[in-house]
Amino acid sequence: MMSPRTVSALQSWSSVARWTLFGPLACVIVALTYNAVSFSDLGPEALQRAMASAIILPLLMAIPLFFFLSMRIRSLAITNRRLGLVARTDSLTSCLNRGAFTARVETQLTTDEGPRTGALLIIDADNFKTINDLYGHDAGDEALTILARSIRSVLSAGDLIGRMGGEEFGVFLPGVDQNAAEQMAERVRRAVQLAQFSPRGDAYMLSVSIGGAVFAQSTNFTELFRIADQRLYGAKRSGRNQAAIVHTLDQPQVDIRKSA
Repeated sequence: MMSPRTVSALQSWSSVARWTLFGPLACVIVALTYNAVSFSDLGPEALQRAMASAIILPLLMAIPLFFFLSMRIRSLAITNRRLGLVARTDSLTSCLNRGAFTARVETQLTTDEGPRTGALLIIDADNFKTINDLYGHDAGDEALTILARSIRSVLSAGDLIGRMGGEEFGVFLPGVDQNAAEQMAERVRRAVQLAQFSPRGDAYMLSVSIGGAVFAQSTNFTELFRIADQRLYGAKRSGRNQAAIVHTLDQPQVDIRKSA
């Protein structure tokens, strides 16, 4: 199956071909109609020459003109698409940024075609400040890219990943139940722990804490985030490097004061 980017490119070139072909053809038809009416009383020979010019001149002029204009339109469309991608994407990790991630999840939750079940995971790097303090912010940025790549490596088609800010990521899993959400959270945790990270040549094991909210009824992003965030703090307080997943219908209260 072709990627969306490939399909989009093919559609764009198809549009260029259509404009280059049908634009001049329309000009020829207009010119033929006009000349047939205007020169019909000048005799067969003059009419024949007029009809020939109605074909040749529009083709000579319109083909390069329509090709140039369609290429300019295609270039503008590609630029707009790239700008839209930049506006939605976190430049460091290539994940959706917080606004785009929130909007995409909210759209899925509120549309009739959206998933009836699913889960939101909030993933936070453990002791991230230590990396910045020991090795500098460049190493911290490298760690974030590794985290994003590790998380993305275990996701399925249709899952969404976004950077919520700092060292925190969000993952939306449409169509999963609590068991599948717990399995995915564990795969994420293990993928991060197995990732290779060696700032200044020193082996450093990354780990994450994960909070998750599973739903099987109408809900919204704000409610899912609130519950998942509470579970995240619970995982942090319980020792880090673990996941805590709860169903929205059965979630105990948690002291959400952030652990030191």
